[in-house]
Amino acid sequence: MGIDHLQINFSESSLIIMNIVIAFVMFGVALDLQVSDFKRTLTNPKPVLIGLTAQFVLLPAMTFVLVSIVQPHPSIALGLFLVAACPGGNLSNFLTYLAKGNTPLSISMSAISTVAAIFMTPFNTMLWASMYKPTADLINSFSIGVWDMFSAILFMLAFPLALGMLVRRFFQSWALKMIGFMKKFSITVFLIFIVIMVTNNFHAFIEYIGSVLIIVVIHNASAIFIGYMAARLLRVEEVDRRAIAIETGIQNSGLGLILVFNFFDGLGGMAIVAAIWGTWHIVSGLFVAIYWSRHTPKTSNITFSLSTELNIAKNNH
Repeated sequence: MGIDHLQINFSESSLIIMNIVIAFVMFGVALDLQVSDFKRTLTNPKPVLIGLTAQFVLLPAMTFVLVSIVQPHPSIALGLFLVAACPGGNLSNFLTYLAKGNTPLSISMSAISTVAAIFMTPFNTMLWASMYKPTADLINSFSIGVWDMFSAILFMLAFPLALGMLVRRFFQSWALKMIGFMKKFSITVFLIFIVIMVTNNFHAFIEYIGSVLIIVVIHNASAIFIGYMAARLLRVEEVDRRAIAIETGIQNSGLGLILVFNFFDGLGGMAIVAAIWGTWHIVSGLFVAIYWSRHTPKTSNITFSLSTELNIAKNNH
């Protein structure tokens, strides 16, 4: 049986639980957001615009080029398109802090890309997948509407984000106490999700992990490289380059995994790509962050918010 015909064993009740969990996780992310995180872009919009362009334009375009060259199985290709269309993962803020990058910029990008993903994730997935014939045929076989995916993402992202920011606004002391727990919880839940899925489909993963892992590693490395080089070519500060590179390379593959089960019936190649991406980008992100942590940026005009750095450090230790 080929990977395109592989169906991941994941029950409907588990899917419902994971939809609720991902919404809960986004609520936790929103506890760390304030309106000021969005307003910050007005004072220095260039790095944010570069980062968002790398996230939602360059990365999907690069994915199309990679898929066209490698020509993987259709479900693997579609999984790559979906992951590339997702917003940055919330781990990126801590990794940027560790890498001595511009942490406030990372927070702003995470906040804006998450909101933008309500529209951009379904749009980019359908746009780029429709341009590659094998994935276009695969999408047509599922009869997926952009509006259906938009509605699901609206439930999983927009509502929890709005609620979390309201809680942060009116119950700030409680929110600050919960941020650290919520970040650890989100990573733990996602890893448990992957472990359960792999355990229930162990033989399938063993059979296909080799071919999928290689392309995921290349895809992830390319994402980090594109983010960094776009920022470098457009002459932004080194601290901003690091933030943009990490933000582009750390994707919310947990959201992608949920969308695979919601709209693609847990299609094997897509699920394996999202699961491996969700594990590998933590490894690669830590490697890059630790390397940069040992190399202080040569120049910087950025004035960091000490309270922001201390909060991030406290919440992730």
